[in-house]
Amino acid sequence: MVEQYFSKEGLEKIKEEYAHRTGQLRVDIGVRIKEAKEQGDLSENAEYAEAKESQSLNEGRIVELKIIMDNAIIISKPVAGGVVSVGSRIRVSSGGSDREFMIVGASEADPANGKISNESPLGSAFLGRKKGEKLKVATPKGQVEYHVLEVK
Repeated sequence: MVEQYFSKEGLEKIKEEYAHRTGQLRVDIGVRIKEAKEQGDLSENAEYAEAKESQSLNEGRIVELKIIMDNAIIISKPVAGGVVSVGSRIRVSSGGSDREFMIVGASEADPANGKISNESPLGSAFLGRKKGEKLKVATPKGQVEYHVLEVK
């Protein structure tokens, strides 16, 4: 199984979703199935079919979450020495403007909020870099040059 990197908070969200799905959501779906069965003929019962589909989707997601939790690696502290690693916050310059990014595991990526995956082309290009280094990254718009200004 593939290891997945998470911040402490990100893994906590996964655990909360798991608890919700194995607890209250399972109970709610069970009630829906019971009520639909009481309506009679199951072969033409849309409520029953929908409830069973919800149950199937929920149980599938529970399995996924369990696998994620079993293989999760908590991002602790970034690597010492100012080297970009998973968990690092970096400030870079490109095209005359500065941007800040945090390198996170793929499950927590949120590019619009500056959280980029260590597996993405941009995130993987930054890994192992140090303050002052320049690098070129292939993007859909072509080669983009970045200058690493700060690593925290």
